[in-house]
Amino acid sequence: MILRYFIAALATILVDGTAARSLYGWGLESKIEVQNKISLQGVLNNIGPDGSLAPGAHAGIIIASPSTEDPNYFYTWTRDAGLTMKMIVDEFLHGKHDLRPYIQDYLKAQAILQTVSNPSGALSSGRGLGEPKFYANETRFNGDWGRPQRDGPALRATALITYARWLINSRNRDNIQEAVEKVWPVVQNDLNYVAQYWNDTTFDLWEEVLGSSFFTSAVQHRALVEGSALGKKLGADTEAYDSEAPNILCFLQTYWNGNYTVANVGIEQQRTGIDSNTILTSIATFDPEEGCDDALFQPCSHRSLANLKVYVDSFRTVYTINKKAKTGPVATGRYAEDVYYGGNPWYLTTLAVSEQLYDAIQQWSTVRSLTITDVDLAFWKSIYPSAKAGTYKPRDRQWNKLLDSVLEYADGFVNIALKYTPASGALAEQYSRENGTAVSARDLTWSYASFVTMRSARLSATSNYPQVPSWGAQTIKSVPKQCVASSAVGVYKPAIKAGAPPGSGQCTVMVTFDVNATTFYGENIYLSGNTTDLGNWRVFDAFAMSANEYTQERPLWTIDVELPANETIQYHYLRSQPNGTWIHETKNRTYTVPPCANVIGGNVTIDDAWVGPVGTPPK
Repeated sequence: MILRYFIAALATILVDGTAARSLYGWGLESKIEVQNKISLQGVLNNIGPDGSLAPGAHAGIIIASPSTEDPNYFYTWTRDAGLTMKMIVDEFLHGKHDLRPYIQDYLKAQAILQTVSNPSGALSSGRGLGEPKFYANETRFNGDWGRPQRDGPALRATALITYARWLINSRNRDNIQEAVEKVWPVVQNDLNYVAQYWNDTTFDLWEEVLGSSFFTSAVQHRALVEGSALGKKLGADTEAYDSEAPNILCFLQTYWNGNYTVANVGIEQQRTGIDSNTILTSIATFDPEEGCDDALFQPCSHRSLANLKVYVDSFRTVYTINKKAKTGPVATGRYAEDVYYGGNPWYLTTLAVSEQLYDAIQQWSTVRSLTITDVDLAFWKSIYPSAKAGTYKPRDRQWNKLLDSVLEYADGFVNIALKYTPASGALAEQYSRENGTAVSARDLTWSYASFVTMRSARLSATSNYPQVPSWGAQTIKSVPKQCVASSAVGVYKPAIKAGAPPGSGQCTVMVTFDVNATTFYGENIYLSGNTTDLGNWRVFDAFAMSANEYTQERPLWTIDVELPANETIQYHYLRSQPNGTWIHETKNRTYTVPPCANVIGGNVTIDDAWVGPVGTPPK
């Protein structure tokens, strides 16, 4: 990598458009190293069973945050855990061998979670793999949520594929056996899910928008590409992955609108689409051996650099702490229209800007070429006003100046994150748009993980520090000329040797519960029953039903629940009242789920009508 940054470390750049930040040089590197140790430990503190901030979490379960109220993040999200474990695996590959037990515990925990039936479905159909979160004791969460979220299986697969490659390359018999018998069965379920459901709608990584998400599509494509390569090494059938990956790549191109990458498409909400989703995508699919590929939205690609400028600029005037800076680094958040907890900057999104730029430096240095076009010229001029379109090589006078300007710009975002990090080094989810103090969930695992990955990216950009492994982007020849909305139906099996409970993953049937129940505005209908899949009669675990098909002629409330075949259940419906009380039906119903072989298409419908007292509209 490039070894010329003593001069760059003495340079200054503008933070607020008027005042130059102080010289930091090696001081920044020292601060990064101190915070990196705190951040890595912060992640480990949030992992069960021994994490100091994760009491009661089962082994290998990565909680999002120890915060249990305002907000309650004491759950494990498949996405957050997958991204965090990818960081842990990368750190393990960088020589931190004491992290291996965390990887192995995570593997076992995920094998178990794959078999936990949930509101999204069960393992036998694959649908349950799209469930976004679980309790820290590896049980289902029945509450209302944005589900399914289809990025989780892909991210979990990527983390475990990275570990599996190390196991195989070690040429150690026990390690290879672990890859074949434990890791691959878990990965295979996730890859099968991606191949089958990639073209179905999903909630985005912020759990707010239902449609198609750029982040989700990109990480799904990566998972299938590297999953296919691993599967071939193990002698597995990868036809589904090979057939679906090109179609996802083709669809991925539709997110680019000519000026920036639109975060979500096919949605009802009207936003600009300028979103950190796209920056996080660039670093999640970064391949150090790939060039500046626009089709893959690599960090150094013209599209990704143009998009980064549009994204950063969108925050210049929305946060008080940015002081309406016209140039230079600023604090960034999820998206400018955000209102969650006041819509503040996030540590992980601010650090993601730095990481994309550090990754870009790695790529330019590897390919020993840097090209500026009209697409990304505005980005270059914003950090180096003398920049001109053209191709530059290491021998050119402008080469160092261009890369130095990127490094300085990237460092500025790290400085901002550090400026608003408390003296303890604790990283919350957000920092105040008004004064930079911590906001929302404390000790956010993803915040800590983002600092560690940023630090690794910077080291790789400025020294011979090992890069993250390639995922095989260079093997992709071209984008299909015609997109196909396809799907490859998968087979799902519990990964018993990895830790899945024996006897789990049995055949299930999708049961649609329809009930005619006339309601008033503010009153809602719920389903509850005597099994785990139906909430065990617990009101707080009852299922909220949908009124999307409700009419005066037919006041229909409906919900789909995946239930084990041949199981006899008891259930009834509830009315939730605006004042927080509940009205139960006066009868419990009984139903026996049919055998799978007796159900055409795997679905059955129950038609009911409400029996019992009804609510009274408030005056």
